[in-house]
Amino acid sequence: MNLVLDLGNSRCKWALARPPGMVEVRKTQEQVFRNDDLAPGGAFAYGVNFMHTLDAAFGGLARPKRVAAVSVASAAHTETLAHWVQSHWGLDVQRIVACAAQLGVTNSYKDPTRLGADRWAALIAARARHTDAVCVVDCGTALTVDALDSNGVFRGGVILPGLALMRDALLRRTQGVRDAQGDTSSVLAQTTADGVVAGTLFGLAGAIDRILDEQAAMLGVAPQVLITGGDAPPVLALLRHAHHHVPDLVLEGVAHIVHAGSPT
Repeated sequence: MNLVLDLGNSRCKWALARPPGMVEVRKTQEQVFRNDDLAPGGAFAYGVNFMHTLDAAFGGLARPKRVAAVSVASAAHTETLAHWVQSHWGLDVQRIVACAAQLGVTNSYKDPTRLGADRWAALIAARARHTDAVCVVDCGTALTVDALDSNGVFRGGVILPGLALMRDALLRRTQGVRDAQGDTSSVLAQTTADGVVAGTLFGLAGAIDRILDEQAAMLGVAPQVLITGGDAPPVLALLRHAHHHVPDLVLEGVAHIVHAGSPT
């Protein structure tokens, strides 16, 4: 099995990926493969001492065949992961980065290498799932909405603050807001806390719908919509656009890349 990781701004997600052609193993209740590729993994915050966090997360894990990761985390966290993997398993971490073209996806960024590795991996996974146009919504610390046309060309996307950043901005930059724990059910909020959490949630969902409208108009077709990221669950019910929730989309992309080898 390969260990695939997504080092985000606030936490690390991981899964075990089965190489193509691997003989089917008996699936137990604890070992159910998603899309016949990923075995359930987990997610964890980096903690005060990331090395100790890695000990707790992976200390009992059998040595994988390969380890691959996308990272938008700090250089220190990325280097700590590489050191831990080398010292425990004698493996180098394959660092996934965006490139000009790979696995049917063409990168139209002005500088392809500047596209976030997590966004690139999600686009790779989206193309593997759909050969028509698709938009990828990633609800993480930052929210990204990226458009891929039916030819596999990444046409571009947008980045805006996610839920936590929106709420944190209100807490830090205003005098009257001191609590962001409230009821998200109504935009007729009657407390400040409820107003903050409902306003940011409905505002984010509305922004996603508007961006998807604009991207569809520019693509000239109604795309498939895939939504992923830790903050996706509270947003899902508020979206007007039909969508598919794929929690491990970035990890799927990492798995596809590591299985395929070098970029083409």
